[in-house]
Formats: sequence, C-alpha cells, structure tokens
Amino acid sequence: LQLVESGGGLVQPGGSLRLSCTTSKFTLEYYAIGWFRQASGKEREGVSCINSSENSTFYANSVKDRFTISRDNAKNTVYLEMNSLTPADAGVYYCAAEWGLLDPFYFCSGYNRAGDHEYDFDYWGQGTQVTVSS
Repeated sequence: LQLVESGGGLVQPGGSLRLSCTTSKFTLEYYAIGWFRQASGKEREGVSCINSSENSTFYANSVKDRFTISRDNAKNTVYLEMNSLTPADAGVYYCAAEWGLLDPFYFCSGYNRAGDHEYDFDYWGQGTQVTVSS
C-alpha cells in the first residue's frame, strides 16, 4: 500500500465530498489512476479512471455527470469530486495506480497493463469510507 486516500465521511443525500489520492513514494503523473469502490455485499466497482496523459477519462454510468476525476500534478494528487450523492454511492473508496498509458475503461474494468483481469495493479491505497445517510 503506497497510496493514501482521504476525504471520505458521512454526508446527507444530495451532498458532496471530494476524495484525494496521493503518495510520497512516486510521481502519480506517470500512472493511470483509478477510483474503485466496494460496497457491503457487492462486488468491487471501477467508479472513475484517468490515464497518465490526462487526455482520457472513464466514468461508470452510475456516476456520470455527478463525479469528476482530476489531477493536480504539482501536488502529486488525484481527486474525485462527488456531487449529488445518494445512498447507492456509499462504500469504501480505494484509489489504485498502474504505470503506463492505460485506457481508462479497461483500467476501471480491472485490467492491468499486462492484460490480467484481476485488479492486480501496481499500487493500492487503504481506502476511505463514504457514508450517505440522512
């Protein structure tokens, strides 16, 4: 675990949170970064991913038009801005990094640069809990 997530918490339905993913060990700019969530009793889901050149992003249909992934290379941080949150968005959110220019769709689908479909990425974070409840 070399990535550190933060920004999770309890929010009311309709509220917003901004998650951050950073590390002091390497430069995120050269990695595809993805946000994945694990809800209780559900499979891991790729929520949003961005490739290393920032020219391509992917969003799961369930979060499209509500979530925005972005990079701040000066801060070596990737953000996930989450708006209009619903209870369906709750779960533990993890960021992951895979070196190279990966297609964000395939990265979010769990494929690494070797083509393995096992979410076997270079780095993961410890996760941050998001709870959406009134």
